[in-house]
Amino acid sequence: MSTPTGPASGLPVRMPRPRQPGRHRRPEPLVAPEDAPALVLAVPGTPSSATRSLADEVVSIARSELPGLDARIGYLDGDNEEFPSLASVLAHAAEERTARYEQARAAGSDVKEPDGPVAVVVPLLAGPDSALLRQVRQAVMDSRVAAELTDVLGPHPLLAEALHVRLSEAGLARADRARLFTVATAADGIILASVGGDEAVQAAGITGMLLAARLAVPVMAAALDQEGSIASVAEQLRNAGSQQLALAPYLIGPEIDASLVEEAAKEADCPASEPLGPYPAIGKLALAKYTTALGIAPQQPQSTPAR
Repeated sequence: MSTPTGPASGLPVRMPRPRQPGRHRRPEPLVAPEDAPALVLAVPGTPSSATRSLADEVVSIARSELPGLDARIGYLDGDNEEFPSLASVLAHAAEERTARYEQARAAGSDVKEPDGPVAVVVPLLAGPDSALLRQVRQAVMDSRVAAELTDVLGPHPLLAEALHVRLSEAGLARADRARLFTVATAADGIILASVGGDEAVQAAGITGMLLAARLAVPVMAAALDQEGSIASVAEQLRNAGSQQLALAPYLIGPEIDASLVEEAAKEADCPASEPLGPYPAIGKLALAKYTTALGIAPQQPQSTPAR
């Protein structure tokens, strides 16, 4: 039993921490607005357990950054319950929103009829790929649902950070170029491999400049889906003086067959790092696209500067 001065048992009481006054006070955590549209991650490529695991991790990161977020996954090539298609996920989200409204009205609640987009669709792509983006737009039209489609995730400094991490994990770059140790296999020239043709190469080149600043080595973008592009860029880097090249896939992972990266590395005669995969930046960028579309983003996620 408690008394006016505290607990009778003498056990400690956890008191709320007072809010820090002034301009250094921590901002209140952002939460998803009530009845906000769903974030639907549009996942390209052939569905598989590995693809699902990657997508699950990305939406898990997004949910952890924005409590209350309704995040779902739709597959461009999905066609069943295990791997639902993007169109079916959007249609289901619309049905659920209508059902919630009708239930509230039936219960006597004074609620307004929902309007605005049912979902914000975020393509799980690092760079532009016109063929895949056409597929996303077609799926949205097929669903007959009001949905907003965002841009792809890059270019962005966070993707340069993720590429740096993947290269360092493969022993192809120093994790911190200011430290006094060397990596014997560190590359002195990076081929940034993208898919999506010339537009994708140009967009990858922007992130490539950010990566070059982090690594202090030349970085050139090339297209995995254009014959001779990888070999041509490898030759240019070697002619410019680079002796140890590395191939860095500017890809999340599901958008192409993994064998294409292996073949490109053989073509360039150099080792390759892993695709970006479920690096935390991917989930944060997907969420940033969503919150920006809704006008609720306090700020863009920031990358960790190279030291």
